[in-house]
Amino acid sequence: MTYAMLLLELFWEFLKIGVFAVGGGMATLPFLYDLGEKTAWYTSAQVLDMLAVSESTPGPIGINMATYVGYTVGGIPGAILATLGTILPGIILVIVLAKFLEKFRDNRYVNAAFYGLRPASTALIAAAGIGVLGESLFNLTLFEQTGNLADFFCAGPIVLAAVIWVMTNLIKKTKSWHPVVYIAASAVVGIVFKLGGA
Repeated sequence: MTYAMLLLELFWEFLKIGVFAVGGGMATLPFLYDLGEKTAWYTSAQVLDMLAVSESTPGPIGINMATYVGYTVGGIPGAILATLGTILPGIILVIVLAKFLEKFRDNRYVNAAFYGLRPASTALIAAAGIGVLGESLFNLTLFEQTGNLADFFCAGPIVLAAVIWVMTNLIKKTKSWHPVVYIAASAVVGIVFKLGGA
């Protein structure tokens, strides 16, 4: 495959993801997992790393992940085209909706369509959350290889998740800390204790 074809494929794949990114960046995770399996551009473990980087950097998660994949696969042009592919459907939709919003604001069919999108986007976000939780805290592949129940659980990430839960819910002094503190601390702990999946 030529470089130009690779860039075109990057744009096309992320354009399709952008069309179905209803509900925000987390809703794109199932599509990103599928894209990784289909193209072998990245592994499912790398999706978790991308998610961690995307949540730790400014900007929307879905756009950050598209930029990350695009750069990894196609350099700077790949990053630009993957990002453009992701945002283009939303831009077009907003322009079209802005043009017709006044006319259809009280249309019951339009209202029903948007109301119907809520459960779909909720399900996509829930599926992504469950997938991230499963890949972060459990290692089914290692368990299947060894048959040892201790290998099924990822002790480090489970302890880290428990500590963060206690600090954000039970300890009065740390409850009010800004989320960036927890993100930065988790990144440091992940690097020091090599908790990454890739």
